[in-house]
Parts: sequence; C-alpha cells; structure tokens
Amino acid sequence: MDPLNYQDIAALLPHRYPFLLVDRVVNIDKEAKSIEAYKNVSANEEFFNGHFPDNPIMPGVMQIEALAQTGVLLAMKIGVANPETDLLLFTGINKAKFRGSVVPGDRLDLKVTVTAQRRNIFMMEGKAFVDGKLVVECELQAAAVAK
Repeated sequence: MDPLNYQDIAALLPHRYPFLLVDRVVNIDKEAKSIEAYKNVSANEEFFNGHFPDNPIMPGVMQIEALAQTGVLLAMKIGVANPETDLLLFTGINKAKFRGSVVPGDRLDLKVTVTAQRRNIFMMEGKAFVDGKLVVECELQAAAVAK
C-alpha cells in the first residue's frame, strides 16, 4: 500500500500538534493486519520542557500513545472502522515494557498488528524501535464508536 504522509494521517486522526505522534506510515499490510510508521523525535517537542530539561527523554506514555495512534490508522485503513462515521478510542493497555530511552534526534519506528477483533473492539500488539533496538512493547485495546 502507498505510504501515508502527514496530510493523509491528519485526515484520519482527530489529533493535532502537539499531540499527533505519527509522522509517516511506510507500510500497511491488509492481509497481515499490520502497519509500520514512524515518529521523528525533535528537541522541540512540548513534553521535553518538563521531561526532563537537563536530560530529555520521551515519556513512556507518549510512546504508547504513538503506538495507539498507529493502531487507529491501521484500523481505519483495513476497514475495522470507517473514518467518516467512527471514532476509535483507546480502551486498554496490557503488558507494557519499556526497554530503552527515546531522546531528541531519534526516529521512533512503530509497528502494530491487530491480533483479535470482536464486533467493534479490537486488540493489537505494538512495538517501537530506535535504530533497530526494541524500546517499548505492549498490548493495546481500542473500540470503534459512532462520532
């Protein structure tokens, strides 16, 4: 599938700067129900003002949110939800493990796969990498609800 740029992503997600945490989608595999995207981590990110000014580290909760947003994009593109009528809400997180720091200048590579779906609720596995090294992994749950 063709990559999605910032404008394509903004058309599918309700998030906007500074909370839109996916810069580009590089691959969607509809058959495998998986997606690959990335977030370029800049020193200008708002959260670095307080986390931590002398040693900036991307908060783990923001890394998880980037994975959740990536999962929503996947759900929209594979037909789990309709971007015209549905809003996808992050409803749960399990087994989150943080395995490394994410700092300004890093590219956070995001990989999400749908692992199960029941009606409007779906489960996903998310992993994020910096320079090929796993920095965070988790299980995510989301629900499609009418706008």
